[in-house]
Amino acid sequence: MLDDSIYIMNDKLQEIIEKKIDATFDRTDEINKIIESLDELSVQDNAFAFGIIIGRLYNSFFYQCRRILKRDPTEPEFLEFLEILKTRQSEFLGKFK
Repeated sequence: MLDDSIYIMNDKLQEIIEKKIDATFDRTDEINKIIESLDELSVQDNAFAFGIIIGRLYNSFFYQCRRILKRDPTEPEFLEFLEILKTRQSEFLGKFK
């Protein structure tokens, strides 16, 4: 954990963020699948912006599975999510240049 003396973030919020970072490290296989499947977006000059967009969508997908279905997404659901993103890559490219 970080030295709390230099931060003003609420302790509970900081704890949640730290846990989310750890959870991200636990899901590297899913993240790598996203990167590999979105080949058109990953080579753009504004790939960082696309990373933010895709990150928000991934977070929403994962959160909604947990909220609505009361469980983590299954592998087939995750692959379908990837397919949705992949088929709409050209729309992302057109909207966020």
